[in-house]
Amino acid sequence: MGIDLFYPEYEIVRDQNRCIACRVCERQCANEVHHYDNDLNLMVSDTSKCVACHRCVSLCPTRALKVVKSDNTFRENKNWTHDKITEIFKQAQTGGVLLASMGNPQDFPIYWDKILINASQVTNPSIDPLREPMETKVFLGKKPDKVERDENGQLVDNLPPQLELSIPIMFSAMSYGSISYNAHESLARAATALGTYYNTGEGGLHEDFYKYGPNTIVQVASGRFGVYKDYLETGAAIEIKMGQGAKPGIGGHLPGEKIVGDISKTRMIPEGTDAISPAPHHDIYSIEDLHQLVHSLKEATEYKKPVIVKIAAVHNVAAIASGVARSGADIIAIDGFRGGTGAAPTRTRDNVGIPIELALAAVDKRLRDEGIRNHVSIVVGGSIRCSSDVVKAIALGADAVYIATSALVALGCHLCRTCGTGKCNWGIATQKPELVKRLNPDIGCEHLVNLLTAWNREIKEIMGGMGINSIEALKGNRLMLRGIGLNEKELEILGIKHAGE
Repeated sequence: MGIDLFYPEYEIVRDQNRCIACRVCERQCANEVHHYDNDLNLMVSDTSKCVACHRCVSLCPTRALKVVKSDNTFRENKNWTHDKITEIFKQAQTGGVLLASMGNPQDFPIYWDKILINASQVTNPSIDPLREPMETKVFLGKKPDKVERDENGQLVDNLPPQLELSIPIMFSAMSYGSISYNAHESLARAATALGTYYNTGEGGLHEDFYKYGPNTIVQVASGRFGVYKDYLETGAAIEIKMGQGAKPGIGGHLPGEKIVGDISKTRMIPEGTDAISPAPHHDIYSIEDLHQLVHSLKEATEYKKPVIVKIAAVHNVAAIASGVARSGADIIAIDGFRGGTGAAPTRTRDNVGIPIELALAAVDKRLRDEGIRNHVSIVVGGSIRCSSDVVKAIALGADAVYIATSALVALGCHLCRTCGTGKCNWGIATQKPELVKRLNPDIGCEHLVNLLTAWNREIKEIMGGMGINSIEALKGNRLMLRGIGLNEKELEILGIKHAGE
């Protein structure tokens, strides 16, 4: 056996004066960090197994535990950092591709934090959202270029199918299999209560959740898992997944050990079979091919449902979005490079794609320049962390946003980044029955409703301070934004002025 080249990244600090050896930490840790030592008559910890999920810290009745980052370090080197060295150790020992979860953690600019929002003062009075109407309802889908009236002057209803959202926020795609049954139930129930939508991801729709169909977006990915007529007809909209922000240009893979029971049935593949989604759709190699699938799905659902095409934010995203808009899609979903996922190749996650803020601004400008902005709605995701991010996204040109990681954090996720192991101590990214039951859907739904209710109140407050009373008036209103600490090229792409101008 070779030398162990790794020192634990995190350490458990236990106050033995407080610890009563109740063994809650032992029972609650799926990673088997804690155990009772009979000889010492003490609880002890194997810190090498700790992933910093904080389950033990949260449930310790005497607050005897805390998790701290190890201060063990390599000789300082700006080029050969701790992460780069340990990653080489891992690949030298295993010969495997490095996998990572939950979004890009690298020190790239977060443009949301470098954009400031304008506020009204004297000449454009602010609006009090507590006393005056504030419209946060959004309709997603293709809009007519002009208003038509009949011979009696009445409006002609020529609006294609739309998604009606009470708030400009939806729950993004997370498949059954990558997250648990209870997590999906929490999302479905919350979307229904809030008057918005949740997305099945590429894993099909569990039969128990068909009753939430009016608030469900069903996804069609390259693997076509769980896709059949009833599935398509149940959803309020259909999303074609072409790309994903966490791993642009790469398909999906759910290991066979997770394809059990209802997951196997829902995905319509045998138990124990790896669920592999190819990188490309093998029937789509051009915009014309995409056009064919878009209209095939519309034909299959009698043209009653809008079709979304989801793409990753990449360098030529504006041109791609222009083609998607001309394919017949009603909505374009763009996923930025900080988007989360259960598992992605680390090198792809950290080096491929672009920030959603730049992608959104570029796409909105391109579609406006080509006179086709009304032909599609734009939904963006990839690290929408708070209500001000939502406001900034809409002012940059989005109609609405997708959230996923934020929603999981509301369910209890601590971003320990071990989703791929299936040992989620919070019952979210796991299929182990004893772990799944830790997430109570009643509480999960309540937390999600609380989160988006709070965000909606903050959005109204911010809009009121801007002197704007509707999402429609905010959309694409870049005059209400200013950059700080950005260079001229960044400001040009974002289409905003610098603070002080």
